[in-house]
Amino acid sequence: MWGFLVRRGLYNVFVLLGVSFLTFALVFLTGDPAAALLPLGTPPEQIDSFRRQMGFDRPLLVQYAEFLWKAVQGDFGVSLRSRDNALTMVLERVPATLKLAGAGMLAAVLVSMPLGILAAARRGSWIDHLARLVALLGQTIPGFWLAIVLIYIFSVRLQWFPISGSDGWRHLVLPAVVIASTPAAGMTRLLRAGLVEVMSRDYVRTAYAKGLAKPVVVARHALRNALIPFITMMALQVGYLLGGAVVAEVVFAYPGMGRLAVQAITNRDLPVIQAFVMVTAVLIVTVNLLLDIVYTMIDPRIRYE
Repeated sequence: MWGFLVRRGLYNVFVLLGVSFLTFALVFLTGDPAAALLPLGTPPEQIDSFRRQMGFDRPLLVQYAEFLWKAVQGDFGVSLRSRDNALTMVLERVPATLKLAGAGMLAAVLVSMPLGILAAARRGSWIDHLARLVALLGQTIPGFWLAIVLIYIFSVRLQWFPISGSDGWRHLVLPAVVIASTPAAGMTRLLRAGLVEVMSRDYVRTAYAKGLAKPVVVARHALRNALIPFITMMALQVGYLLGGAVVAEVVFAYPGMGRLAVQAITNRDLPVIQAFVMVTAVLIVTVNLLLDIVYTMIDPRIRYE
């Protein structure tokens, strides 16, 4: 296990290095970063002064080396608008985004597991067709459109949930449903397919031959093996949940990282954008590493040594 952790740790370091380079290079895609970050019509003298202030007049390798060294120390500079520490601004929003992403993942699991299990156990029945229809709708409905529909029905008409804010669990329900819709659809289809494949194997037939009831066979013998690709799918959805949280946070005025990032992009606030990208990358690789460790707890046959 320790060998696996070391290898994955080194792999994650290279991933973060790649993300850091892309984050650094992002500002140069428009040509002159100083002119791109300042409002239109800024006098050339102010652009030159800003270019020297930000260090854009130095060689690119020198700039990247300095950016990387400061990023390792957690120094992304200060916001160009509020003059607050960029990393602090992002980290203050991390708990809210993690809470929303966690609620979205929980909602996706609570929906996909029963639907996937029932669809596989009742293959070809109306339950199977209904589960596949729900999964199809979840993958095709745009998140922003679903958010507007949910707000109209459950906030405006029924007044069950608040439209915006983050004061309690009721503020999490609608945004969590929005970001969970697409992951839940994919996870439902994957779990169903995995269970259908596993339930055709010899050891499952042997369990049936011993007289075990179908729920017992599914729970004790089939589900455990079908969960490995399911958890892999969960790991792949972490990035989507954090990205999908941007739409939900903007629509529901939820004070998370995604909403801050949109505001930073609108304001051309480069330090905050860079801090957001790097913090998001660290969160994703950390969660993926934890889920890799969970694999061995579910299936002892998997070894990373």
